[in-house]
Amino acid sequence: MRHAAAARTDSASVGGGERAMSFHAPQMPQGLNRVMNLGNLLAQTAAKYPSLPGLIQAERCYSWSSINARVDALANHLRARGVGPGDRILAQLPNGLPLFESAFASFKLGAVWVPVNFRLSPPEIASIAVSCGAALMLTQSQFDEHAACVQGAVAGVQLLRADGEVYETIANERLAQPFAAAQVSYSHPLWFFFTSGTTGKPKAAVLTHGQMAFVITNHLADLLPGLTQQDRSLVLAPLSHGAGIHALVNVARGAASVLLAGDSLDCEAAYAAIQRHRVSNLFSVPTILKRLAEDPAADRYDHTSLKHVIYAGAPMHRADQERALAKLGAVLVQYFGLGEVTGSITVLRADEHLEGSGALLDTCGTARTGLEVAVLDEQCRPVATGVQGEICTRGPAVFAGYWDNPEANEKAFRGGWFHTGDLGTMDDRGFVRITGRSSDMYISGGSNVYPREIEEVLLTLDGVGEAAVFGIPHETWGEIGVALLVPSFEGAQLSEQVVLEHLAGRLAKYKWPRIIQVWGSLPKSAYGKIAKKDLRAEYLLRMRSADGVAA
Repeated sequence: MRHAAAARTDSASVGGGERAMSFHAPQMPQGLNRVMNLGNLLAQTAAKYPSLPGLIQAERCYSWSSINARVDALANHLRARGVGPGDRILAQLPNGLPLFESAFASFKLGAVWVPVNFRLSPPEIASIAVSCGAALMLTQSQFDEHAACVQGAVAGVQLLRADGEVYETIANERLAQPFAAAQVSYSHPLWFFFTSGTTGKPKAAVLTHGQMAFVITNHLADLLPGLTQQDRSLVLAPLSHGAGIHALVNVARGAASVLLAGDSLDCEAAYAAIQRHRVSNLFSVPTILKRLAEDPAADRYDHTSLKHVIYAGAPMHRADQERALAKLGAVLVQYFGLGEVTGSITVLRADEHLEGSGALLDTCGTARTGLEVAVLDEQCRPVATGVQGEICTRGPAVFAGYWDNPEANEKAFRGGWFHTGDLGTMDDRGFVRITGRSSDMYISGGSNVYPREIEEVLLTLDGVGEAAVFGIPHETWGEIGVALLVPSFEGAQLSEQVVLEHLAGRLAKYKWPRIIQVWGSLPKSAYGKIAKKDLRAEYLLRMRSADGVAA
């Protein structure tokens, strides 16, 4: 694995002057460090399958050749505006053709794609624009307030709205010659993948052309074996995040991406699309998969075309896995990873979900092809089999480092490993079990308490649909646990007495939460994860409003 300090981009490949990046690769004989510009994935597929569909949204279908021509036209336009290698292109767009195009235009230019979740507030978008040094913002008119905020924060940033006649005129220009993709090195930045910021401000993980070429190959081997141009992939999550990685994988094999018309999850529409387009794969996070499995629409539509239902982004509780397996069949594929490793740490294959009557469902699988995974102690030494430590990894899927953040790099790459911040164990076969986030752990009465363990038990109680546990300060115990429960049906009996009786005999008493509340819903991040940081803040706000924190 490349240490963050060593995995850097040569300034010659990203331009000079104000464009020069602060990443500098080790010296190599000229030309030996060159790799394919990943923008050419689209060009290759367009040449091979020109008339086949590449992207389908509502009633609109765009062929691979049409998409590639639009991307080339956009890249030519941006180059004429002075955007070139190394420049950061901020894309604030909902799922759709313009967001898809913005990625490949950025790649072909040798620029850096910086997609953001369009639901973020104007100040949040402006903060990201400042931290990445955006040269151009690609957005839509509905985000004019965001655009004004960015222009006020970043001097000289250009603006292009990807809606209306102006953009369509640009995208439909058919130039005589295709756009020649920029020459790039292995470590040339491709994508600034902003983390979700669960422990502070989002950080930009630098993904490179060479790294992402490996990741795409790795996904094809471990997640979507046998993928062809006849397959269809349903996009349910933001292309600005993990779903965007999967879109690149489908481009590599010519499999069309199917997008829903709206910006939020509609289970009925999702199942209708699966049936209509004979969708064979989709990427989701556990909260989306849980909703799909529980929705009555699952029984009204034919979803037998599904071969790979991939879920990642957060641990999925066993009860939810079993429900999804019963409803969708043996098609679930789980992977564990972070944006910094673009998901490529472990995989639990579809057949492994069924092994030993579900004996492996509480694991996230084994190391991905070409990746090494270890569970380490605080001195970066491997722990014994079954002993908890921090899950760490190394290999060519690991990112180049955090942009302009040496302190975070030093912490993340200690001892020659990338440190995930997730705690877990490994058995003698190499199967990894996640026991929680190191940042989620709290200490009550001198004992370490890991919320995930408690949540798993709470979810086995009839009537509990969602559960989240976290620690809050306490004068006597240092910290105590708070459990917030969402009922799975109206009239569910979730009194404190019922919950504690359920925990008795299943968990040591010191792990029991001291505060148990039932909420109508739990706040989630823009990517569908239960956001512990926001959850804790909302809980404390409610308690202050009620004249003090319960103890």
